[in-house]
Amino acid sequence: MKQLLLVFIGGGFGSVLRYILGKYLNNPESGIPYGTFAANILGSLLIGIILGLAAKNESLTQNQTLLLATGFCGGFTTFSTFAYENHVFLKAGDFASFAFYTIASFVIAFLAVFLGMYFVRVSA
Repeated sequence: MKQLLLVFIGGGFGSVLRYILGKYLNNPESGIPYGTFAANILGSLLIGIILGLAAKNESLTQNQTLLLATGFCGGFTTFSTFAYENHVFLKAGDFASFAFYTIASFVIAFLAVFLGMYFVRVSA
């Protein structure tokens, strides 16, 4: 039960922060979802750092990892919003934005995870 509560608390904080980023960074005039993009990239970097710390000398406990990685990063990042925003691009016939947003999101998010894990590995 404690583990469920940790995920719940972390997810709540992550979701609220994602909402704030979206509210202030998403651009309704251009339709470019900067807030979602920022949340997904920052969340990818954070999960790389968190899981890197968890693996390195077991620096984080299982409960800390649940709170931060599963809870916070899970609530902070969002695949469903990303998918919806791409649906909007396609429905509007904006194939260039769809392609750029999709490719940039995947490539930069993967690089951010690796970069986060790299930071942990080289810091000693």
